[in-house]
Amino acid sequence: MKHIIKQGEPRALWDWKALANEDWMPTYDDLAGETKKAVKGALMGEQGYICCYCERRLTDNDSHIEHFQPQRDPAVDPLDFSNFLCSCQNRIKKGEPRHCGNLKDDWFDSDLLVSPLTPDCENRFSFTGDGVINPADADDKAAAQTIKKLGLDIPKLNALRTKAIEPFLDDRLSNEEMQIFVSGYLNRDASGQFGEFWTTIRYLFGGFAAA
Repeated sequence: MKHIIKQGEPRALWDWKALANEDWMPTYDDLAGETKKAVKGALMGEQGYICCYCERRLTDNDSHIEHFQPQRDPAVDPLDFSNFLCSCQNRIKKGEPRHCGNLKDDWFDSDLLVSPLTPDCENRFSFTGDGVINPADADDKAAAQTIKKLGLDIPKLNALRTKAIEPFLDDRLSNEEMQIFVSGYLNRDASGQFGEFWTTIRYLFGGFAAA
């Protein structure tokens, strides 16, 4: 789980909400078209185009706007951009396992859900060379519950993490080449994207980037 630094509310959302009047108040269900597209684009951009939870690559067709605190909570403003994230999975294909925002659904426990909006979230999880995720601290109940409730340890995601790890295990790479490779992966590319499973790669190989 990579730390997400929230940016300001996109102007398109602000302008749309400003249309509220005595006859119409904007709701999340009303959010559609170019305004919703602008919101989702802003979220994907601030996250470096990786899922807010598992860090898979985000695409327009395989992602959705996620309310970190469920919008059904009466204390939550469903149009509060600071509560918006972008999670992978849009429509679930038959037989595809649910995970991340789709599996989380309306579950929320501030004591047991690790938030990608807190700077220390990146250090709450550890990873093995075969793609398995665990709490970095065996006594961290919140990290353990977050893994369970978001399905971050399902075989599908373990396999995808393993695939992301494989290029870094090439023993033909010199230390200098490895340093360049890791450093480049952990920085945004020219289009603003982070590498998939950023936290996994940083955990296993980040020492090369700092060398």
